Amino acid sequence: KAIDWIVLEMKKDGFDAVYTQPVMVPKWVRGNEYCEITSPVTKRIPMVGLGGSIATPKKGITAEVIVFKTIAELQENIGKVKGKIVLINQEFESYGKTVAIRSQSAVEAAKGGAKAALIRSVASFSMQTPHTGTMRYDDAVEKIPTAAISTEDAAWIDRTIQRGGKVTLKLYMEARFEKESLSRNIVAEVKGSEKPDEIVVMGGHIDSWDVGQGAMDDAGGCVVSWEALRLLKKLNIKPKRTIRAVFWTNEENGLRGGQAYGDSAKAASENHVAAIESDAGVFRAKGFGFGGKEENMPVLKEIAKLLASIDADGMTMGGGGADIGPLMREGVPGFGLNVNGEKYFWYHHTEADTIDKLDPYEVNTCVAAMTVLSYVLADMPQNLIK
Repeated sequence: KAIDWIVLEMKKDGFDAVYTQPVMVPKWVRGNEYCEITSPVTKRIPMVGLGGSIATPKKGITAEVIVFKTIAELQENIGKVKGKIVLINQEFESYGKTVAIRSQSAVEAAKGGAKAALIRSVASFSMQTPHTGTMRYDDAVEKIPTAAISTEDAAWIDRTIQRGGKVTLKLYMEARFEKESLSRNIVAEVKGSEKPDEIVVMGGHIDSWDVGQGAMDDAGGCVVSWEALRLLKKLNIKPKRTIRAVFWTNEENGLRGGQAYGDSAKAASENHVAAIESDAGVFRAKGFGFGGKEENMPVLKEIAKLLASIDADGMTMGGGGADIGPLMREGVPGFGLNVNGEKYFWYHHTEADTIDKLDPYEVNTCVAAMTVLSYVLADMPQNLIK
């Protein structure tokens, strides 16, 4: 329904083309779920199943909790986990350094015969708001249910056990995969006036997790790309090259939208000259990270100066995004929008990722940055070095 609505609204904007690309996507259904401490106190605690997890048995799982600080510590003590619920209580350093617990905990805990795996949410801040996200299984070991609990409850359980206490939990989950479903990428474009076959693409991903509204991750990234294209149309600015706004589907649990777009571009021999992704929230824009040849940096730094008035003139090596990854692997220069992301991991993949967290001025700095970069790349005399 959201995709249908977006297509209708984009057509009202009068873009030169608006269309969708069909993409078959995995369909994981959360169902009902809960977690409760049964000893030494009795209370339900916030939890959220990790994407791709299996269900518990119909009566749930009740077991003693054993806590480890890291995956490595779990591996070193694998003989102690049989019949227990493993909790990885690893504190957040950065997303890149900490997110491995989400993907690896189920497999590593199952190797020792654990009944289930829990993780401390991959979050820089929490107000009893657990974070979901993808996990994975290994067919060589038994699949066990996996969920995230809040940083507060993970810390409490850890402290209780360190003091010599014993904590037991009941975990109930109905999670399951159903038959793959048809989704779509959304594409809107303003045709180039002189080189319409050369394409600058920008966008975000239209899918979100089933908690919250996905306002930061990544509706905001889609909207700033849409608004950038709309502003060019409203101002009657015709760049030499074509500019596309694309909302990729299935970034969160499969990356099928980005791959389908890349495959389609390759099959049609489309000439993408640059790709820009916004998938880090829409806080105040700082500039862009660039994934491409360093010889391009002098001209990119000149472009970035156009955003100095809003302090968004940063241009650094290293950037891109998951959805433009297939294009970048084919040599297309890629950019990732950089923002002041101090609060991003407060909200992402949680019930708190809602539209009230977006500040209109900060969102507009992102719009300005995306508009300026996409337009200049589409209008300058020569392309970037591939």
